[in-house]
Amino acid sequence: MKQEIATKKEAWLHAVRLRTLPLALASIFAGSFLAAWMGEFRWEILLLASLTTIFLQILSNLSNDYGDTVHGADSAERQGPVRAVQSGLISLKEMKNGMYLFGALSLVSGLLLLFVAVQDWVLFGVFLILGLAAIWASISYTSGKNPYGYAGLGDISVFIFFGLLGVLGTYFLHTLSFEPLALGIAVSLGLFSAAVLNINNIRDIESDVKAGKRSIPVRIGRAKAVQYNWTLILGGNAILLGFAIYTGNYFTLMALIPAILMIQVGKGVQGAKSSQETDPFLKKMAMSTLLWVILFGVGLLL
Repeated sequence: MKQEIATKKEAWLHAVRLRTLPLALASIFAGSFLAAWMGEFRWEILLLASLTTIFLQILSNLSNDYGDTVHGADSAERQGPVRAVQSGLISLKEMKNGMYLFGALSLVSGLLLLFVAVQDWVLFGVFLILGLAAIWASISYTSGKNPYGYAGLGDISVFIFFGLLGVLGTYFLHTLSFEPLALGIAVSLGLFSAAVLNINNIRDIESDVKAGKRSIPVRIGRAKAVQYNWTLILGGNAILLGFAIYTGNYFTLMALIPAILMIQVGKGVQGAKSSQETDPFLKKMAMSTLLWVILFGVGLLL
């Protein structure tokens, strides 16, 4: 049964989707742990990068609520949690204003981050372009005339922004250098983030089919989407094993503790019989990913 939303305050909290924020922070923390490992950690970079990422994630969540309502994915037949605009307590105009607000906040925060992190104007320009691309990606996933999420490209976007750019970009802003070993961890985070999106899309298969949203689970079917989910979970942890062996830092294998939780998520998604049964594993996968990063980082610095 869907949870009812009684007030506008509750509707905005649903739209913000606080449970998605741990996943957004995971890549920032991973990049920062790696920078600390190299002895070049900066608190101001961690704080500003975290703030910018939170604003971008909220922007993405609001845009998703807006876009899915406009394109019909958030219809009355949708089995997932009720959305803010769908509830009728927030109008499309109000949601769009919320998108403008968090778009502006992410831009200001991102500019401040770049002013603090880099003094080279070429680097500043490169990261500004990447930041604007992140804002565009946040908005156009389900919004606009040709939302890329409806074409099944969401997994690629999540892999790039939550994995590669999130980890490597944060590491670079701390150190102003590139570390090949950071690439493996960036790929792990990208795979785990794609798993979160995949679970979301497995949950929403029926409503997405009706709305014409061609997510990967819609394209390949639930059974293969579950197999794909296992590939993402196990692949991300296999890279951790390679990292530990290559660096000789076996304390990083502490991250295999939340990997056990991820395996339970994989089993839960595989055995779920309905959208309602699938939904709780979204939060569990996101929280497991953040815990994975924290224990990896602790082990890295021991």
